[in-house]
Amino acid sequence: MGKIRVETCGIEGLKVITPTVFGDERGYFMETYNYNDYKEAGIDHDFVQDNQSMSKQGVLRGLHFQIAHPQDKLVRVIQGEVFDVAVDLRKGSATFGKWFGVRLSAENKKQFFIPKGFAHGFLVLSETAEFTYKCTEFYHPDDEGGIAWNDLDIGVDWPIPEGMELTISEKDQKWGGFSQYQADRG
Repeated sequence: MGKIRVETCGIEGLKVITPTVFGDERGYFMETYNYNDYKEAGIDHDFVQDNQSMSKQGVLRGLHFQIAHPQDKLVRVIQGEVFDVAVDLRKGSATFGKWFGVRLSAENKKQFFIPKGFAHGFLVLSETAEFTYKCTEFYHPDDEGGIAWNDLDIGVDWPIPEGMELTISEKDQKWGGFSQYQADRG
């Protein structure tokens, strides 16, 4: 392996990946994805869709998941910085309802692997951020679910600087809390 460093998180399945960066006076080069390295790290998935978004400072997206067509995601930031969060929604998991967050930036070049069974969201900390991710399932607009980003039962500690105004979509403002999620899924 050697081309990537993989850190496990306090929640089984989540992984933070740091690529090896080769730099000199011209700039740098890195592999952003190599199937063999990721397979060796336990991330053996067929990614079928790549997505990219640009958001302004204070934009908070999430916490999202797909219901019938869950996705494994490999996310990274190519410009700017975000605080990226995954919430364990796997029924029966020892960490059900727990969250993990990591700063992803163009500077640190870290990637975050989020397996199926997690809600996902992020907060843009820089002036703007370009966010890109690979998915193992196609996006189905009618299959999206979500949990309120500020749900007290989950208690995500978003690093919101004093004075930052959040921009949250109308859809994301309407998601119920974790207790509603549990009630809906019996």
